[in-house]
Amino acid sequence: MNVTVIIINLIAVIGLLIAFVKDRNKAIQSIKMAGKSFIKMIPMVLVIVVFIGLLLGFVPPSQLSKFIGEQSGIGGVLFVGVVGAVMHIPALISFPLAASLLEHGASVSAVAAFITTLTMIGISTLPLEIKELGKKVTLLRNGMSFVIAIMIALIMGAIL
Repeated sequence: MNVTVIIINLIAVIGLLIAFVKDRNKAIQSIKMAGKSFIKMIPMVLVIVVFIGLLLGFVPPSQLSKFIGEQSGIGGVLFVGVVGAVMHIPALISFPLAASLLEHGASVSAVAAFITTLTMIGISTLPLEIKELGKKVTLLRNGMSFVIAIMIALIMGAIL
């Protein structure tokens, strides 16, 4: 088992024990809320697992690499950035998808673009954001977020 996983889980257990010592009822309520959130997330996780399986089953690594690998250049990064901006899945669920894409030939830049646009841009929440912030601010924020996400992706690709 990975040392990082052990450390993270150890910190979580210690935090839970501290919560129980401070206020047992709130700790139990928090565990119940987390359980409900987990149950709500299961269908999305299953959809992502099926999606990953179909994608990797039907698209050979050479094709995947062609569209979002190193040789795809900025076009591949932009393509994956748009996909990340449009998708509405929790970032936590997207990490296994990103790892699978990396293992099957996607570039670091493309995967970084996917993760950053997924977390920074909310195409599915645009109507609510426009209602609350106004059209100009919403479009400016999302546009700037997309540009910054692509810059982050390119820098990540250059560094790694």
